[in-house]
Amino acid sequence: MTTSESATGPAAQRPSREGPYHHGDLRNALVRAAAELAETGGPEAVTVRAAARRVGVTPTAAYRHFTNHEQLLAAAQEQAQQTLFDAMAETIRTFPPDADAVTRLFAVGRGYIVFALREPGLFRTAFCNREQDGPEEWNSPAFGLLSDLLDELVEIGFTDPAHRPDAEFAAWSAVHGMASLLIERALPEQGPQARDLAIARMLAMIERGLATGPKAADFPRSAQRAAMLDGLD
Repeated sequence: MTTSESATGPAAQRPSREGPYHHGDLRNALVRAAAELAETGGPEAVTVRAAARRVGVTPTAAYRHFTNHEQLLAAAQEQAQQTLFDAMAETIRTFPPDADAVTRLFAVGRGYIVFALREPGLFRTAFCNREQDGPEEWNSPAFGLLSDLLDELVEIGFTDPAHRPDAEFAAWSAVHGMASLLIERALPEQGPQARDLAIARMLAMIERGLATGPKAADFPRSAQRAAMLDGLD
């Protein structure tokens, strides 16, 4: 699937939940409704009343589970973070099980951007600002996946241990910045091929920056990474 096609992917085709809510876990139903609102409208669209209306219950019933907008948005943000992680993990699964950590790092970067292009509302919600007591309360499985891969790069000798601290922020900033520029249409208009090549070159730049370990030269560009440099098909 190309990035140009991804905007019409599963999220766009998924029917909205309509009709009255009859039974089951109302809290989870409200969280799903909030995520659906975020898919199309971003975090600004997530309100308790809108979620209640989508599920088919009264606002009073919804307020028993979420007393304010911030609580519901926090739940929607957690759901969006999980959906982002699932997209990244799914991209890894498209490659052979024995793919090296460098290739898998490429894959998660690719999955991150494809997710942002496919579901910009959820992507914005995953990183929206909200009140919280500290970073330890922020549940980001995608960030954990990135950290694990960077640790593995050190273990296999691709990255120098001295360059490991806070490497997440450099890699994440590059990928997140590219995704944000694309979904906000901040870059000059260009065709899908030029855009995909720019994304692949950005991922290759991250690879070069991490290739500081004693065994980095032992990891020539794999066929999988070479294919990604030709685009995101």
